[in-house]
Amino acid sequence: MNRSLSRELVFKLLYELEVQKENQIEQVDLYIENNDIQDKRVIDYIKEIVNGVKENKEKIESLISKNLKKDWSLDRISKVNLAILKLAIYEIEYMDLPYKVGINEAVELAKKYGDDGSKQFVNGVLASVVKENSEK
Repeated sequence: MNRSLSRELVFKLLYELEVQKENQIEQVDLYIENNDIQDKRVIDYIKEIVNGVKENKEKIESLISKNLKKDWSLDRISKVNLAILKLAIYEIEYMDLPYKVGINEAVELAKKYGDDGSKQFVNGVLASVVKENSEK
């Protein structure tokens, strides 16, 4: 399974966790089992992302919040877009994924799963996060 497909699986799980907010460890194992994911590399990748997003939740959400337009808050972002942003930011910030790849992959997910404005919204927030971090 290629990385884009693995990323899509992780996105779906992150979205599920955003919506359900239940026992995440149990949810991850159930998700892997229900999707018949056998590849150890994919399972490790999924668990790394989910655990990393959970462990760095405050910093990731802070990065998103700081890069929203005025009068916007995390509560106003759709769960789909929020899951995409968290995934992309985690990969760019903590897994050293080149930001161009991270943004491109996030935009592709937004096109596929988001609403009409998701692509531009996700691209704008991530571009702003990258710009802010490059100025440090």
